[in-house]
Amino acid sequence: MPIRDSSFLLCFVWITMAQLLAQEEKEKTTALKDLLSRIDLDELMKKDEPPLEFPETLEGFEYAFNEHGQLRHINTGEPFVFNYKEDLHRWNQKRYEALGEIITKYVYELLEKDCNLKKEILPVDATEGEPKSFIYMSEDALTNPEKIMVLIQGSGVVRAGQWARRLIINEDLNSGTQIPFINRAKEEGYGVIVLNPNENSLEVEKVPDPAKKPSPDASDEPAEKRERKEERESKKKKDFYEKYRNPQKEREMEHIPIRENSTPEEHTVYVWDQFISKSLAKNIFIVAHSYGGLSFVNLKRKKKKVWKDIRMIQREAEVKNRVRLVAMTDSVHNVWHQEANKPIQDWLREHCCNWVSSSEPLDTLVDPMLNDCPRVSAGTEKHELTSWNSFHSIFKFFSNALKDQEDESSSSPVTTRSSHRTKHEDL
Repeated sequence: MPIRDSSFLLCFVWITMAQLLAQEEKEKTTALKDLLSRIDLDELMKKDEPPLEFPETLEGFEYAFNEHGQLRHINTGEPFVFNYKEDLHRWNQKRYEALGEIITKYVYELLEKDCNLKKEILPVDATEGEPKSFIYMSEDALTNPEKIMVLIQGSGVVRAGQWARRLIINEDLNSGTQIPFINRAKEEGYGVIVLNPNENSLEVEKVPDPAKKPSPDASDEPAEKRERKEERESKKKKDFYEKYRNPQKEREMEHIPIRENSTPEEHTVYVWDQFISKSLAKNIFIVAHSYGGLSFVNLKRKKKKVWKDIRMIQREAEVKNRVRLVAMTDSVHNVWHQEANKPIQDWLREHCCNWVSSSEPLDTLVDPMLNDCPRVSAGTEKHELTSWNSFHSIFKFFSNALKDQEDESSSSPVTTRSSHRTKHEDL
């Protein structure tokens, strides 16, 4: 009997202890859940964004261009790494942009020191304190009696001497800059003019104006409109700062436009009037990439509101008479949207060729999208590579025209339409 009572007692104690432990575990779990509910896990996972401060030289970034014109890390020899800090896209993008500004200055140095081009300040009559831009020209750009080559890049961050910043950083200087075009043009006796269509304004830090009147009280706005506005601003801030615990505040900047050069189109017109049209060359050849093609077509377009502008009429006649050929690379011009009349479209068909991004072999004729210049394949599907891929074809295109001109001058001064078509077919 005592043995049975002892067993019962032990069993009772064991059950009681198990219940107490279970209760204690339950209380711990509840306490842990309560603690977790008070913690913002998203906030804990956010990263501290480093300061948006970057080196001002290639050496500071620990990169340099090797003998092949490729950007490589000076210690590891590896190509540029965009994701330098994982999950910090904005910081990585700012770092990339800072490097891009250094690349721009580096290319300017190459244009001046290696290509022996000189800088011309715009506007030509700029005062000391006003915003300025510039272009680059060879010494004989305005005095070469035979031929000059004009280079016009596309839109965006690229500046004089560049086709694509991404190619310069990730591929090499040959594919991303205009330097191979400049050097070969000079070797073949061309004068050279390098436009700078994206240098349109002076960027300065915005200074708060104490005299500026505050914006109207938001309470004056309809409730529905105010709510939509607040929702948009809230989402914008959330998207912008969602990954960072202490996001860096960027400086607020403003842009002061450069007189008569505030857009790529305006810049191209200005350089034509002040420089290209004043050159002595009998033959003007143009290479225009992407938006540069649109800016060139804009030279010849008459705006309806200013159809009486004598200078515009003169400019169209000058372009038709003096531009021998235009090599476009993936040009985004549009003869309909730019309101190019039939004579202009006819001229484009006879004097232009557009090397477009395509999977077809280089120089293969591609079906035209609009009734303007012939389109041939650049041998690449990458937009930014079309200029470099077409390099040899473009110079052949130009040299064939000059050879035909020599043959025509020895027989007949009249250039026929069929001869222009043959130049495209002979590529």
